[in-house]
Amino acid sequence: EKADIRLGKSMGADDYVTKPFSAEDLLVAVSSKLARRRQLQTAFSAQISDMKRRILTILNHEFRTPLTYVVAYADMLNRDADKLTLVELREFLKGVNAGADRLRRLIENFILLVELETGEITVTYSWRKRVLNNFSRLIELALKLERDILSERNQEVDAIIDPATPPIVGDEEYLSASLARIIDNASKFSDPHSKIIVQIYPDEDGNAAISVSDNGRGIPPAEVDRIFDTFYQINRQKREDQGAGSGLAIVRGVAQVHGAEIRIQSVEHEGSTFSLHFKPFASED
Repeated sequence: EKADIRLGKSMGADDYVTKPFSAEDLLVAVSSKLARRRQLQTAFSAQISDMKRRILTILNHEFRTPLTYVVAYADMLNRDADKLTLVELREFLKGVNAGADRLRRLIENFILLVELETGEITVTYSWRKRVLNNFSRLIELALKLERDILSERNQEVDAIIDPATPPIVGDEEYLSASLARIIDNASKFSDPHSKIIVQIYPDEDGNAAISVSDNGRGIPPAEVDRIFDTFYQINRQKREDQGAGSGLAIVRGVAQVHGAEIRIQSVEHEGSTFSLHFKPFASED
C-alpha cells in the first residue's frame, strides 16, 4: 500500500520492489543503490580532499606571512636593539604589530566560523539581541576593526545614513563584525586610494538595509553563487590578496541568524555592492 511505501521511505529505505518479484529485479535494485552509494562516497571524498587542500594552502600563506613579520622583526630587535635609532625601533615595532594584527584577524575569523558551524552563535544571539537604531555607532565599530587596513591602502569610507531608516533587532557585535568583513572585502578588491561607500537606508519595502559599494574588480557572474562558501576564493593561484576566504562566509552566517537577506550587484571590472536587507521591525517579538 502507499502508506507502507511512505513509511518505508520515512525510515530510510531508498527503494522497494513489489511482490511477486524476480531475483533479477531485486539484484538490479540493490546493485543500483550500491553504485549510487559509491558515487556519493567518491564525490564526498573529492570534496573533503579539495577542502583539505584549500585549508592547507590558506594556512601556509595566511599564517606564514604574518609570522614571518613577527619573527623576523623581533629577531632583529633582539639582536640589534642597542644599535638602532628611535626611528628604526618604531619601524621594526610597526612590522611586529602588522604581523600580529593580521594573525589576530585570522584567528578571530576562525573563532566566528566555529561559532557559526556549531550553532553557538544562535544561542548567543538569542540573549544578546536588542533594538538597534544607533547606526552611526554600528559603522564606527566596523571601521575601527578595519582602520589599519584602510589606512595602509589610503582608502576612504563615506558613510551615508538616512534618518528615516527604521530600527532593527539584532546583535551589535555580530553586525559590526559582519559589516567590517564586507568593508574588508571591498578594500581588498579595490585599488589603493579608492573610495568605499557605506549606506544605511530604507529599502523599497521600507525595511532597514545596509550596503557597501566599491569601484573594484567586480565578481565574474559564474562566481557569484560560490563566494559565500567557506574558504572559497576566486582565482587564488593568480591573486594572493584574498585572505583566508572566511569573511563572506561569516557575513552569510550572521545574516542568516538575523533573518536578513543578502543581495549582490556586481559588474566585472567596475565594482560591487553588497547589501543586507532586514525584516520589518514590527515582526520581531
